[in-house]
Amino acid sequence: MAWVGTGLAWSVTGGVLSSRVLGQNPAPTAKADFTFVQISDSHIGFNKPPNPAVTATLQHAIARINALPTRPDLVIHTGDLTHLAKASEFDTVSQICKAVKTGRVVYVPGEHDVFTDDGKFELAQIGTN
Repeated sequence: MAWVGTGLAWSVTGGVLSSRVLGQNPAPTAKADFTFVQISDSHIGFNKPPNPAVTATLQHAIARINALPTRPDLVIHTGDLTHLAKASEFDTVSQICKAVKTGRVVYVPGEHDVFTDDGKFELAQIGTN
């Protein structure tokens, strides 16, 4: 549960990749050539322990991204955006992620997002913003 509401902030400087946990104080570095944040497993629609408030958790992660000292070039949400691949769950993910201050958001589905129809519905629901 230590990872709830967090992700990794990545930067590339001179071809060297480095990362830190969202919310962690950044180490002094040269300006990065490219930055991105990875978040994962929001499981929107889930409502039991260990995380009965998944919507608030995703909003918390977005707030941490928006608090970064430098706006990331990209946010990538990997795997299990939703818990049951329902239209309302995909809509919730999309609406929450519209608040992130970044150049682009990319979604990569997980098994919870594609198990109902081989991912056809998920691909129609989530694009990039």
